[in-house]
This record gives sequence, structure tokens and C-alpha cells, in this order.
Amino acid sequence: MKRLTLIIAATLLSLGQISAQKKQKSSNQNSEKMNTSKEHYTFKISEKVTRQKASFKNRYGITLSGDLYLPKNAGNNLSAIAISGPFGAVQQQSSGLYANQMAERGFVVLAFDPSYTGESGGEPRNLASPEINTEDFSAAVDFLGLQKNVDRNKIGIIGICGLGGFALNATAVDKRVKAVATTSLYDMTRVMSKGYNDSVTADQRTKTLEDLGQQRWKDAENGKPTDGPRNLPESLKGNEPQFVKEYFDYYRTPRGFHVNSVNSNGAWLITNPIAFMNMPILTYIKEISPRPMLLIAGENAHSRYFSEDIFKAANEPKELMIIPNAVHVDLYDIADVIPFDKLESFFRANLK
Repeated sequence: MKRLTLIIAATLLSLGQISAQKKQKSSNQNSEKMNTSKEHYTFKISEKVTRQKASFKNRYGITLSGDLYLPKNAGNNLSAIAISGPFGAVQQQSSGLYANQMAERGFVVLAFDPSYTGESGGEPRNLASPEINTEDFSAAVDFLGLQKNVDRNKIGIIGICGLGGFALNATAVDKRVKAVATTSLYDMTRVMSKGYNDSVTADQRTKTLEDLGQQRWKDAENGKPTDGPRNLPESLKGNEPQFVKEYFDYYRTPRGFHVNSVNSNGAWLITNPIAFMNMPILTYIKEISPRPMLLIAGENAHSRYFSEDIFKAANEPKELMIIPNAVHVDLYDIADVIPFDKLESFFRANLK
């Protein structure tokens, strides 16, 4: 089962690395007590924005939960954006921070938890699905298009990290989406089936699938799915790989901790990779054209190659923006690193 454990560990890929200049900030936060309230947000809402709870169903009948961010006194016929991610995070973390910033700039924005996670419905818990998580974005578009102050012909989406791949997949199939942007993109189907930098061999893949099949027998005998290894430990021993320490520095400290987040506080099901192993979600990436695509990645991000490869594969109009000196997790919550002005100009130009 060792290889299976490695595949489960790949579900941490939404996590990434933290730049050296920010480590002092988070290390200072480590001495603070983490807020374990479900109502806790990891950022402060803007005085120019209001936030209200949102609830809507996807095509599979799963009730999704989100927060709707509205610019104060903005009027009608507004452009709107649906945001989700990172993979294993919740709306009180990065997606909410992005929504707050974009609403401050005049957009109606929905930050939502994907199916089976956070405040959204779906059983069993802590499960991901390439199909259903793609559908979640289209359901968010449904919801936004029904808002009286939104022009349904001016809706875009932003996907952060692992939800970036689903955002692109949703845009390819859902022609109502007028523009799409991703930050710190991950293609979850690629990395879970092929490993980082496509390093998994055919024999390793076969062994993983055999292990997953055996796990299914165990789950069937027990009558319920089994949790995989916890995403992050309660504390570090000091001998962990550097990437685990960096993940910990965001999700397991006051900087980014949220009790509902799988990455902060739980584990994916051990059979979670099954649906990802033979379902490449970005096969039809060229069909996003002629609608515009913006891919944003850190210069030093371990995940940078995902954005670069999608940029090469996609048709125009497309843009790849590399943030100097930034790494993967910098684009989760560091407001002066995330190019919000660029996101504003991109959507303002293309949601019209």
C-alpha cells in the first residue's frame, strides 16, 4: 500500500510552497491560538463590500454552500464571478479572500465550497470528483445568473490551484462562461494519475490501481469508505519533507487554518484517487477559445509547469502571467503578491 499512500499524498498538491520573505510572518503567527470557530474567516471583509450566505443545487441534486460578496451601492446589470479553491480548502480561506477583493472592485462574486467538502452537501464526506467538481462551477454560474442585479451574459470564473483545472474544464463545456482565470493552477487528474512532472511509471500506475481495488473490497466489507492518511499532522516533528513543513505553515497555523478545511483538519477518503486515474479533465482545453483565458503562476512555484503546459495547449486569446519571485502558496493569501489589479482589468475587459 506504500504506493497508494503516495498517491493519496498527491491530494495535498493544492498546498505548495511559501516564499522565504513570508516565513517570518507566519512563524510569528504560530505562537497565536488558532481560531476553531466555523464562522471564522482568515481575512477581513472590506468596508466597501457586503457578504451574505448563498445556497444552491448542482445538477446532481447536491446542495452547495457559498458566500455572495456584493459591492455596496453598485446598481444593476453587474458582471459576476464564481470562485473556488484551493483543492481541500473552504470559502473562508483563499476563495473568500479573492471574492472580497473582486467585489471591492465592483463585481458580484460567489465563493463556494465544492461538493462533499466544507459547508456544502454530499455524502460521503471528503470526496472529490472530476465530473461533479466541474459541475459545481456551472451550478455557481446558474446561481449568479438568477441574481436580479447580475447580467447573466457577463459571468466569469476563477479557479485557485486544484479547482483551477475544474474551472478550465467547466469553461470548455459551459459556453455561458465568458472568461476564465486561474492562479497556481493544478490539473488534479494529471498529477494523481501521473505524479509530479509525469514521473509515475506504467508499473507504478498498475500497482496503485491494484491497491485501490483491494481497498474497495475492504470498504465494501466494512460498509463504508475509509479515510486516507491525515493531510497534515497536528504538529511537526522536524524531520518531515520541506513541502510538508510549508503546507503546515499555511493550513495548520493561524495564517490559513479553518476547521472545515480538509487540508487544515482532516483527510481525503483513501479511494479518492479512483475517479482521477483515467479521466483527463483538460482534453478539450482548445474549446475555451474564442473566450479569453488568464493563467497566473509564481515564478518559483513547483506547480508552474501546469500553467505553462496549458498555455501551450490552449488556443488564443490566452495570457500567461508569471509573478516574479512568487511560489505556489503566495497566491493563496498574500494580497500584495496576488495581481488583483490584473484580474480586475481582465474581467472588466472581457465581461461586457
